[in-house]
Amino acid sequence: MAVRAGGFEWSVSMRFSGWLLLVSLSFVLAGCADKKAGPTKSAGTKSGSKGSAKAEEHNHGKGPSGGVVFDLGKYHAEFTADHAAKECAVNFIAGEDHNAKPLFVGATELTVSTKETKTADGKVVAPMTIKLLPKDAKDGKASKFVGTDAGLGNVAEFAGTVLGEVDGKPAKGEFKE
Repeated sequence: MAVRAGGFEWSVSMRFSGWLLLVSLSFVLAGCADKKAGPTKSAGTKSGSKGSAKAEEHNHGKGPSGGVVFDLGKYHAEFTADHAAKECAVNFIAGEDHNAKPLFVGATELTVSTKETKTADGKVVAPMTIKLLPKDAKDGKASKFVGTDAGLGNVAEFAGTVLGEVDGKPAKGEFKE
């Protein structure tokens, strides 16, 4: 069966395909909007403001240890690198700036994977995978996780991914100094 509209002939299957596409697109758009909401949404973010999807994103300041703050699962965390000690740390924090307090979470280890980077003088720093273990564990919870790698001795801006199981759920976050 075909229907004529606006000079085009539409079959039943074409109309069904059009509706299916419209419904699918609405689910995709609704799903994307929901991902930005949650416990880590900044209080300063204007919901429903004019502009692009960037209005839903939020930026973090420097953390209490001077590192970069990022979202790790539903939590805020801070990445720091101590080049002299060839050590890095991920600190879970309650807040998202230099006034944030430590937040104790249930985790036994985290894994940091850094991307290739360069020092200020152009020396290439190879990607690293670093296992972080709890530093301040109490009653099965910790707020600071620390690991070492010789590559951290290079003074460079690190970026990468942190993975782990936090409070019984998979958690992932990306950071960039």
